[in-house]
Amino acid sequence: MKSKKMALISLLVALTAIGAALKIPAIIGSVALDAFPALLAAALLGSPAGAIVGGMGHLLSALLGGMPLGPLHFVVAVEMAFLAFVFSLFYRNRKRWKAGILFILGNTFAAPLPFLFLMGKAFYLSIVPSLFIGSVLNTIIALLIVPRLSPIVELVISKERASQ
Repeated sequence: MKSKKMALISLLVALTAIGAALKIPAIIGSVALDAFPALLAAALLGSPAGAIVGGMGHLLSALLGGMPLGPLHFVVAVEMAFLAFVFSLFYRNRKRWKAGILFILGNTFAAPLPFLFLMGKAFYLSIVPSLFIGSVLNTIIALLIVPRLSPIVELVISKERASQ
């Protein structure tokens, strides 16, 4: 992987720590603005970068939040990586609204499905509204910021290619 791209991925993973500190009160715990850096990486740098930022970013966010779900956060990290990967596939094929809607639906209803079986229906139903709000906010932020950052990221990456 190229050095500037790795640096951008690292910055976006670090940005998840800032997003993790921005909490939205929820029925169970809180929802953080830690997913939008993964969406930024997915849209600007591609599917693998989005998956890396999504997975690592969630683990960093969970660590900063005290990891109340413990090892189950590794399941969520894999889900976030997958959701960011899929978001990138649609976004980079100019299906931006579909990418956003799929991320929101996936993060709201599909991602917490393992908890339905592990923690019960009450937990699942109580976490879904909070996840919906967080997913919508993270997606809106990403969809607003990506078009503004895209020319800058393309310039940085093209300069790196030219210097090789």
